[in-house]
Amino acid sequence: MAGTLPSRQLCVTIERPPGEVYDFASLPENFPKWAAGLGNSVTRAAGGWIAQTAQGPLRVRFTERNAFGVLDHYVRPARGDEIYVPVRVIANGSGTEVLFTLFRLPGMSDAQ
Repeated sequence: MAGTLPSRQLCVTIERPPGEVYDFASLPENFPKWAAGLGNSVTRAAGGWIAQTAQGPLRVRFTERNAFGVLDHYVRPARGDEIYVPVRVIANGSGTEVLFTLFRLPGMSDAQ
């Protein structure tokens, strides 16, 4: 793919310490509680995780826990290319900012 993709950044402020937010959000089992696009459940599968969504199962893989607040994940629909979703947990005083970057892939609608 040549060039850059249109992107949208979302920021959520959470009135909890960044370490606590990262600890909660970094557990794949908790992703459905805060990542709406990953459906109602995430279960461990060979080579990653499977999220059950309204559009069908998605294969998901996550970055390893790290000291930098990186919560990137990669989503692969049953048909289609892998989608990269960068996520950062950043301190904001005694609270936290969680930043998501969403890339609009070719053929993807605004709603997707």
